[in-house]
This record gives sequence, C-alpha cells and structure tokens, in this order.
Amino acid sequence: MKPINIYGEIGRDIDLEAYEQLEKACSLPVSISGALMPDAHVGYALPVGGVAALDNAVSPAFVGFDIACRMKMSILDIKPDVFEEERKSLAKILEGVTSFGVGSDFSDGKRDHRVMDDPRWNEIKKAKELKDKAAKQLGSSGGGNHFADLMTGEVTEEKEWLPLRKGDKFVALLTHSGSRGTGYQIASHYKDLAEKKTQKKYKGISKNYAWLSLDDEDGAEYWEAMQLMGDYASANHELIHNHFSKGSGLRILQEYENHHNFAWKKMGSNGEKMIIHRKGATPAEKGVVGIIPGSMGTSSYLAEGLGNEKALWSSAHGAGRTSSRTQAKKNHDVKAYREFLKEKDILTIGVAKDETYQCYKDIDRVMALQEGVLVNSVAKMNPRVVVMAGGRRSDDGD
Repeated sequence: MKPINIYGEIGRDIDLEAYEQLEKACSLPVSISGALMPDAHVGYALPVGGVAALDNAVSPAFVGFDIACRMKMSILDIKPDVFEEERKSLAKILEGVTSFGVGSDFSDGKRDHRVMDDPRWNEIKKAKELKDKAAKQLGSSGGGNHFADLMTGEVTEEKEWLPLRKGDKFVALLTHSGSRGTGYQIASHYKDLAEKKTQKKYKGISKNYAWLSLDDEDGAEYWEAMQLMGDYASANHELIHNHFSKGSGLRILQEYENHHNFAWKKMGSNGEKMIIHRKGATPAEKGVVGIIPGSMGTSSYLAEGLGNEKALWSSAHGAGRTSSRTQAKKNHDVKAYREFLKEKDILTIGVAKDETYQCYKDIDRVMALQEGVLVNSVAKMNPRVVVMAGGRRSDDGD
C-alpha cells in the first residue's frame, strides 16, 4: 500500500471506514499516494474528503458523480447593516433566481451561457446525447447539500488578492453546486467503461476502484468530458451570481471559486505523471484561494492554500457529515433546530432534516486541524439567508 497522510484523528474526527476506503484506493497498482482531510467521511469508493494520486490514470468513481461540484463566492457592494434591513427582500430575490431540487431546471429559456457553444458538446458522443438536458438545467443548483447563502463576514488577514483590509466587514453570496444531471450521467457512463476495462486486465480489483489510462482513447475522452463538466458547473454558478446581482441591483466587487470532485495533472518529484483526485477536497496549492463552507447554521471560511505536498496540495472542502442521511433524519431534533434558528436569527428556505447544522461536524475543529498546515484562513463568514432544496418553508427542518 502507498503512503497515506491523515489530518485529524481516526475515531474522533474521521471514521475508520473512511480511512479503509482510502487505504483500498492506495493499494491499487496505479496508486502513488493518498491524503485524508479533516472533514472526511464515508463516500462511494473514495471517501468524501479523500485525495488520491494515481500514476497517469483517472478514476471516474474517484472524481465522483457530481463532476466539478464547486464553490463560488461574490463579495457584494452593500454594507452589513444595510443588508440586514433588506435581508427579507434579498432572500426572495435569491430564491427567485435559483432552482433547487432533483430534476430542477430553467427549461422555459430563462438561462443562456456561452458554455453551450463549446465544440466539445458535439465532439464527445456522450456529451452530445446530453446537451439538451444540460441546456435545460443550465443555471440551476440541484438537490442534496447544494445551497445559495447570503453571508456577513469579517476579514481576519489581509491579502493582495482581497480588496478589503483586516477587520473590514462585508456581505457575500456563496453557492455550492455542480454539473447537475449531465455530470451524473457522464460519470456513470465512464465509470462503467472503466470497470469493464480494468476487470479485463486486472483480477481482484473491486469494480468501484476501476480506472482509465490517460494513454488510452477512453481515458483521454473522459478527461475532456470532465473538463467540459468543469466549465459547465462554473457557468451554472456564474448565472446564479449574475442574475442575483441584476435582480438585487447589487454590484459584485470581487469573486472567487474553486471546485472539488475533479482530477488535476501534476508532475511528481520522481517524474511521475500524477493525477490528483480530490473527492470533496479543496485545491490548496500555495497561494491558491479556497472557499470552505460550514453548515447552514455555522461559519464558512475564505482561505489561502499553503501548498502542503504531503496533503497532495489539498484541504477540507467543508465541515463533513457526521452520519448517513437516513440516520440524520432519525436524529433530527425539531425543538433544538427551531431554537437554534431563533437564537442565530438565520432566515432559511428549503433546509431539509438531513441538511441542518445537526448533521455536520464542528467546522471550527476542522479548520483548527488544517490552519497553518494546509491553509491560512483569511475571512470568516456567518449565514444570514440560506436557500436549499428542501420544502419551501422557513421551518421545514421539522
């Protein structure tokens, strides 16, 4: 088995089963190394919060089904005190320009973006089959843990790339979503293809841990399809932010974004062609800006990567779940949830039982485990408006 570096304690911060998933990935013949982020929890094949470097090979299952799921943050031209006065009306605007839920779309033609003119839609057979679906879902957010939040924050460390000074308070729009149904079907198609090819050549390899060589036509094609889904996911966020800006009349002062559920090429110190898979992990190369959200009721962070090579230049991508969705629904405490919302004065729209703050790890503990090691935090933000895919009631956590 190839080396694994862990950022957190197994049994306290990270379940043993999540470690065992990464251990299995690092036992593959194409494995180079792995890293487990402090938000890690059990996922499909590679754990969420798991990072795996393969030698000139890409695993569709390790990238994940929501290819290029990403975060975007826009700093808005409004003072926090003014924002608080207008919060309810801004929440309605945000709800109106987003589309959440499984199968959600803008099929009435309200969304348009240059990404749909990309020639790869016609060059890649599977992408061509899904182009109409992608066009309908363009600018939507989907379900699960995807969200659109309005937050107030404070700068904790000055940076050249941040147009604010230490101590400055600000308002920001944060969104989390990916490549929608199109990305899911592309991921499923190439995962099945990888399984067939790997099983022919290697015996005893679990189907979920299959890969494609980048020297093969299928591997090269998946790589291009993945890149297209990255651009498509980015376009979805761009549309949400631009439509909110237009609808609210608030100018975007600065914006940042990063994606996870993706693979990157990097030359290793020994000359290996490293393909770094970040399944729910944030790129944290030295100087790279990252957005690390908490839960619907806890803080989120703007951070700068420190380029930790042992961590495969990665960091956590959020707080990380404490249990399965099924268990989270069973554990949901209605009274505590309502009291929490009242105390924190958070305006919520569509937060389901399995997406409340009760379902997630302590984001401050997660940040403490990586502060000065994987990243340096630059700003801390707190949720004021949360829009998700649950029922359309402010108390739908019950």
